[in-house]
Amino acid sequence: MTVLLPRAGGGTYAYAPRTEPLSLAAGGPLTSRTVFSAAHVVADPYADTSPGSPAAVDWDATLAFRRHLWSHGLGVAEAMDTAQRGMGLDWPVAAELIKRSAAEAAAVGGKIACGVGTDQLAAGPSNSLDEVRAAYETQLAVVEDAGAQAILMASRALAATARGPEDYLHIYGQLLCQATEPVILHWLGPMFDPALEGYWGSSDLDAATETFLEVIAAHPDKVDGIKVSLLDAGREVALRRRLPDGMRCYTGDDFHYPELIAGDEHGFSHALLGIFDPLGPLAAQAVRTLDTGDAQRFRELLDPTVALSRHLFAPPTRFYKTGVVLLAWLAGHQSHFSMVGGLQSARSLPHLARAYELADGLGLFPDPALAEARIKALLTVYGVDQ
Repeated sequence: MTVLLPRAGGGTYAYAPRTEPLSLAAGGPLTSRTVFSAAHVVADPYADTSPGSPAAVDWDATLAFRRHLWSHGLGVAEAMDTAQRGMGLDWPVAAELIKRSAAEAAAVGGKIACGVGTDQLAAGPSNSLDEVRAAYETQLAVVEDAGAQAILMASRALAATARGPEDYLHIYGQLLCQATEPVILHWLGPMFDPALEGYWGSSDLDAATETFLEVIAAHPDKVDGIKVSLLDAGREVALRRRLPDGMRCYTGDDFHYPELIAGDEHGFSHALLGIFDPLGPLAAQAVRTLDTGDAQRFRELLDPTVALSRHLFAPPTRFYKTGVVLLAWLAGHQSHFSMVGGLQSARSLPHLARAYELADGLGLFPDPALAEARIKALLTVYGVDQ
C-alpha cells in the first residue's frame, strides 16, 4: 500500500509506509539524566468554541497522554509553551491543567514541573512592575500549592514593561526569595515567541547572558537549574559551563539535543523538550542506553530523530505545536486532529504530510495502519484523493 503525499510546489508522490513500529517498552525512572517532556493538551473537539473564547480541554485524553509519558520514565513539564500557553490556553484553564496534572502525578508517582508565568495580564507596556510581580506570585502559589516544582517562564508582560536589566534582577530576585523550593529558570528565545525579544534587558545575547547569570548567582540555593531554548548549541554549552556546581542545565534546544544531552568532557545537559512529546518512548529508550554508559548507542538511537524535530520546529518556530498534535493523533493518543484556538490550521498540508513521513520512517506510530488510515483521511479532506 502507498500514500499519495503532496509536494510543496504542487503535485503528489507515492510513499510506502512502514508495516512494523519500533519495539519501545515502558520502563522505570531514568538515572543518568533528568528528562522532562513538555506535553501538549488535547482539545475538546465537541466544544462549541469560537476564536478568542476560553480553551476547551478534553481532560481525560490530556491526562491519559501524561500517564503515557510517565510510564516510560519521563517527567512531564506541564503548562509550558507546548501546551499552547499564550497561544490558545488561557490562565484559568492552565491553572486547572496544573492542578489536575499534579494530582495525577502524585497518584502514579510521576515527576512533574509546571510553568509559572504572567499570562493573566494583557501583553503590553501598560502593566507596572508590581502588577507583573503579583501575576507571577499568583501563579507560583498555584503550582506550589499543587505540590509541583515551579518553572519560572519568560514573561511577555515583563519584556514589555522592563526598562533594563535592573528590572529583571528586581523581579526575579523577589520571586526567588519567595519560592519555597528550588525552581527552574526558563530562557525562551524570540524564535519561540517574538514578544520575548530583548529578554533579560538586552537584544545582545552576551549582555543578556550576564544578567541571567547574575540572577542565578544572587540566589543559587533557589535555582534547581535553567532551561535554555535559544537553538544555539555553542551558547548553551558555554552557559552551562558557567553554572554553579550541581546546578542543572536543561536543554530546550530542539535542533541539537542529542549532542547536548550526551555532553562532553566538561559536562552535559539534562532535557526539557517539546520534541520529547512525540519522541517520548524512543527518547526514554535512548537515555536508558546512556544510563548504562553506552553513549554511542544513545546517539545511534536519537540522532536520526533530529530531521523530524528540525522539520516540526522550522520557522515560524512557535507553530511547532501543530505538528506535535498531528503526530499524537496519528499515533492513536487522541481521537481527532483539532487544537485549542484552532491552531491545527497553522501549518500547511505539505508540512503535515512531511511530518507524517518522517515520523513513520522512524517507527514512531504504534499502529502504522491506523496512522496510514488517518493521514489518508486528512489528505482527502484537503482534496488529495487516495
